[in-house]
Amino acid sequence: MLQDVLQKTVAGAAATGTTLKVLGQAGVIRPHRPVALARVVKVLRDWGTGPAGGFTAAALLDPRRTALVDELGSLTFDEVHRRSNALARAFADLGVSEGDSVALMCRNHRGFVDASIATAKLGADILYLNTAFAGPQLVEVLEREQPVLVVHDEEFTGLLAKAHVGTSVLAWTDADGDATGSDPTLESLIADQSDDDLDPAGRHGRIVILTSGTTGTPKGAPRSEAGIDAAVSLLSRMPLRYGWRTHIAAPLFHTWGFAHLALSMLLGSTVVLHRRFEPENCLRITQDERCDSLVVIPVMLQRMMALPEETLRRYDLSRVKVVASSGSALPGDLATDWMDHFGENLYNIYGSTEVAYASIATPRDLREAPSAAGKPPYATIVKILDPDGRELPPGESGRIFVGNGLLFEGYTGGGHKEVVDGLMSTGDVGRFDEDGRLHVEGRDDEMIVSGGENVFPKEVEDCLMRHDAVVEVAAVGVDDADFGKRLRAFVVVSRSTPEDELKDWVKENLARYKVPREIVFLDELPRNATGKVLKRDLDAD
Repeated sequence: MLQDVLQKTVAGAAATGTTLKVLGQAGVIRPHRPVALARVVKVLRDWGTGPAGGFTAAALLDPRRTALVDELGSLTFDEVHRRSNALARAFADLGVSEGDSVALMCRNHRGFVDASIATAKLGADILYLNTAFAGPQLVEVLEREQPVLVVHDEEFTGLLAKAHVGTSVLAWTDADGDATGSDPTLESLIADQSDDDLDPAGRHGRIVILTSGTTGTPKGAPRSEAGIDAAVSLLSRMPLRYGWRTHIAAPLFHTWGFAHLALSMLLGSTVVLHRRFEPENCLRITQDERCDSLVVIPVMLQRMMALPEETLRRYDLSRVKVVASSGSALPGDLATDWMDHFGENLYNIYGSTEVAYASIATPRDLREAPSAAGKPPYATIVKILDPDGRELPPGESGRIFVGNGLLFEGYTGGGHKEVVDGLMSTGDVGRFDEDGRLHVEGRDDEMIVSGGENVFPKEVEDCLMRHDAVVEVAAVGVDDADFGKRLRAFVVVSRSTPEDELKDWVKENLARYKVPREIVFLDELPRNATGKVLKRDLDAD
């Protein structure tokens, strides 16, 4: 039986009753021919549970199932497997070997998937580059990480030229599918190689995902294969099911987007991709591709909900059972606003590149406490600690520490997150409420002391977001002659709104010392590609 196979063979899986129950409910545990199961067991032993083994196993079990849909069409699991075999041979000819690093700077399309699996099949590490990198950031990251090959979309050629990249390959071309320069394309490399199965590499490659870089140069956060526990952790509080069609709108290079690409290997999901996010187009794709789930970052929800009401009514998302959001906090009443329009399907995940998933808020959580980060999933410990490392009781605020099997291994450039008794700091401050839900109050380095009181920008940001004219808001600490520190708020509004009106709104809802000293009106907030506001780019002088 598959239960016995999972208990004995899947890498590091904790074969507990909870694990089997969660996988059974998700449809992962289901009847298969013994011969097929035996081949899958061997694949996972030889190749591991990362992209190499996961997609190979999926191709063995469901070769004709559609694995991927993008702007070029669709690919089955067998086609993805064979394309990556050919591409791995081509990468080897270009000098990639076990232990090397291959960098990817690609938007959401098949080339990202092809290159990821091919690199993993060679036992090399995969470095995911943010598609919104500025030139200096890109140069610094590539000089630090030293990849032997860079796979990129043609639009990033100019940026990469400044980084003195050696060997590079084009993943997506903009002119009728043909490269305009001398670099080969993924498609040409695949066409020139055999797609026969490969011998397993001597090591399993790592995935290196970069931190958001909101406070400085992005750091590389490597993570080895998480095994099946990573999936069980998410599935324990988010009801994804086998065989669903999933539109991953979140960037694949981001922890959250990649997590759902990895889940597709286990769940046999059809992943629907589109290179660029546009609010109405996201709704259209989700509807027209008959998607059962949608993967987003919060700013995508904001942009969709900012569409005119008649536009929102045009799309039927009744088939969608899970909208999985992560990457930053849900501002104001965004959660309830979304569910009022599209049903009780929103799940918000709190975590970080370093600790992976810390807590998951279900639709019920978000109805009862829209700003809550939810409860820890299976096999995850979250504690609130004081400055001396002592655990605080519910209701008291302190630093958030997380323990699970998914913690990263330390930054590639050196350094690590603070660890206390095996629990890793997220860098945030928060508290548990009486119902056991985690509330994230802000970054521990963003807190200011105003008039002797602790003030977190997030509370003021959430308050301003509930004003009907405010579309976006970010707040930062500035000096104040009377209070020592006060907040300066930067807002984007939908109509002309006096500054005093917004200040009075905060004064009516929060303590007087939390009212921003001034409010600056902007056309848009500076954000990175994962939707996080770049507060360092805001003028706080």
